[in-house]
Amino acid sequence: MRVHVESTGLARFGRRPDSLVDLLAEAGAAALEGAGRKPIDAVLVGTMAGGSLDNVENVTSRVADRLSLESTAGWRVEAASATGAAVFHAAAMAVASGQFRRVLVVAGEKMSTLSTPEVAAILARSLAPQEQAAGATMPALAALVAQLYSARYATTSAVLDLVTVLARAAAARNPMAQFSTPVTAEEVAASRMVSTPLRLLHCSAITDGAAAVVLSKGDGPASVLGLGQGFDQLLVSDREDLTSFRASRVAAERAYTMAKLTRKEVAFAELHDAFAPFLLIDLEDIGACGPGESSRWLESGAITPEGRFPVNPSGGLLGRGHPVGASGLAQIVEVSRQLSQEAGPTQLPHAGNVGLALSIGGLASHNFVTILGHRGRS
Repeated sequence: MRVHVESTGLARFGRRPDSLVDLLAEAGAAALEGAGRKPIDAVLVGTMAGGSLDNVENVTSRVADRLSLESTAGWRVEAASATGAAVFHAAAMAVASGQFRRVLVVAGEKMSTLSTPEVAAILARSLAPQEQAAGATMPALAALVAQLYSARYATTSAVLDLVTVLARAAAARNPMAQFSTPVTAEEVAASRMVSTPLRLLHCSAITDGAAAVVLSKGDGPASVLGLGQGFDQLLVSDREDLTSFRASRVAAERAYTMAKLTRKEVAFAELHDAFAPFLLIDLEDIGACGPGESSRWLESGAITPEGRFPVNPSGGLLGRGHPVGASGLAQIVEVSRQLSQEAGPTQLPHAGNVGLALSIGGLASHNFVTILGHRGRS
């Protein structure tokens, strides 16, 4: 697959007065400018719930109109909270097919217009109907996952606190992140309980924002090496195990196979930490460490910018913010910038030649892994 990320763009994450279309156009314009305003053959847009969260539909046409791309082809992609990754995969395959030479990919969400209960109810629509009917929410099911994981591997609350501390420390270096102030473990432990054992600072916040890339035919510092996606049963109670996400493991295996790489050849990763325990599970699901070993990895400093396997230099979903439709593409933007040595304040001292992004859709029912890197890697 000779496809590469030619340029990237972001609309700063946080609570913003702008509309969804404003945010998408802001990120898209930045990516187009980075590509030198070269001709675009198609525009692909990702948003999880624009109609429900910001009362807007026909989003692709609106973005094309705002960016003067009316002569292009285009469509919208949705895959719950993995929408940003899904639209990138669709665009990469569209370019690889030969139908398009250069594609603008934009993904975003506007969440802050509604109250927290209203947002939670909308996000719960991506759960199984039985769970939604019973009043289940994402934080409640994530807490169940955390309880089972902690019981199996004797994970302490201090480890969950450390996940947030590391995320917020990284976000403080990222001018595009929602949170610019580090937090202490004591502050995380003192935040209010949301659903045992998850406290407020263990959960990603309501966020607005958008991300964009221009994908082109050919090779570059951030070429598409591997794409993988996987499903799991929608109903959580039907799954064999909740201390690992099958959809992530399958997606990772397929991406590694396509890239003809092993995990040891990946230098860093952007992982989906919408809830603190998910980061522990993500590390194990991509093969960075074995089952139950991720807590020790965190405590050893392995995932810090100077560690042996840096994770979430952008701040991740806990620090950068989680506008649900945008996060998967924002991860890919960060990986691309790291590989191109264009990450600015978040640039890793040793980014290496290959990076990985894992995005989770729903309660890990539809997950995506993206591997980018240099074609000339050793």
